[in-house]
Amino acid sequence: MVTTLMIIMVTLLLFGFPMMVPMIVAPLIVLIAYFPNVDPSMMTQQLIAGIQTFVLLAVPMFIFAADIMCAGQTANRLLDFVETFVGHIHGGLAITTAAACTLFGSISGSTQATVVAIGKPMRKKLLEMGYHDEDIMALIINASDIALLIPPSIGMIMYAVVSGASVGELFIAGIGPGLLILVVFALYNYISARRQNLPKSPKASWEQRLTATKRALLPFGFPAIIIGGIYTGFFSPTEAAAASVLYAAILEIVVYKNVKVKDLPSIALSTGLVTAAVFILISGGQAFSWMISYAKIPQLITASVLGAAPSALRVLFTVTLFYFVGCMFVDPIVVIIILTPIFYPIALQAGIDPIHLGVIITLQSAIGSATPPFGCDIFTACAVFDKPYLKVIRRTPPYIIMLIAISIIMIFFPGIALFLRDIALG
Repeated sequence: MVTTLMIIMVTLLLFGFPMMVPMIVAPLIVLIAYFPNVDPSMMTQQLIAGIQTFVLLAVPMFIFAADIMCAGQTANRLLDFVETFVGHIHGGLAITTAAACTLFGSISGSTQATVVAIGKPMRKKLLEMGYHDEDIMALIINASDIALLIPPSIGMIMYAVVSGASVGELFIAGIGPGLLILVVFALYNYISARRQNLPKSPKASWEQRLTATKRALLPFGFPAIIIGGIYTGFFSPTEAAAASVLYAAILEIVVYKNVKVKDLPSIALSTGLVTAAVFILISGGQAFSWMISYAKIPQLITASVLGAAPSALRVLFTVTLFYFVGCMFVDPIVVIIILTPIFYPIALQAGIDPIHLGVIITLQSAIGSATPPFGCDIFTACAVFDKPYLKVIRRTPPYIIMLIAISIIMIFFPGIALFLRDIALG
């Protein structure tokens, strides 16, 4: 049964069908072939049920807010702010890029939006400063991973939808790991720039820093709305998403005047196209998850891979491997939707905190999105920078190694993710 399912999916993918088709067709065929007593219309019910979760309303709104900001100047203000403080040290512009990806991630929640918004302006500056283009692109696509950990993370929302975990707790738990990645990347680029003796930017005066800080104050309102609003009880995660759209529109249309009201329909159309693709994947993922659960495939896989009573460490290392490899080939949202129902129950039985598990899963999804052969951020970078695939991935291995090391640290030290959550709940 599992073999049949995999053969159908791989065959459909090889014939060029988009991922949503094998996700729906393969389980339907398996259901009809192996469970003739089950009404196939159950699949239709599951397709509908997959997108009925209230928290999913946050996804299109966070995407819309990010699209509005990409069309405006929010990213440039964040870049200027970071550069005035660290641009003068060794690797300052590279550190600025990583920090700006982190800050923009706290607004957009999307790795691909971060590649576009931060990558375009920073690549030009880094080239002018003497950085190698391969190093620049590797930094941008991997630093954009932080956007999937820093709230509002769309990956964490997907995990919450599938598992039932708290979106708010996941959001705050992602901050520690995201900042850890930023620090590790900053140290690597500092050492690398010093060894290569790359030029540094002139040191900004405190007056320039004050000006840049003032210009960045309003963009800093986004994380304040999302995190502050949720944890003061003023907003639910979905309401925070709606507030972020309103805030983005006011900021870019009324305050900065970089986006016109007439631009909103085209921006909304772009958001709608992305949202439609995401929701079809979620819907198909729900039907797929229901079928494999009905067929007891998760129990078969976990029994063969993990054994009868696996330890928490064994479960976490297995989860890390499966999600990392899966996201190298398939969109992270698809991997989260398909694999989470398989590993979530066994992780709970092993005594793993569901929030810790969610952070580990989101981290692997982020790493996979920038890892060859099919990481989605790689193809975004190819399109944005108009560069060939091999050139984009040439210098990514050091970053992948660093991220794998951080994954291992996260497994052994869950407090990195959970201490802020525990403070918030305490």
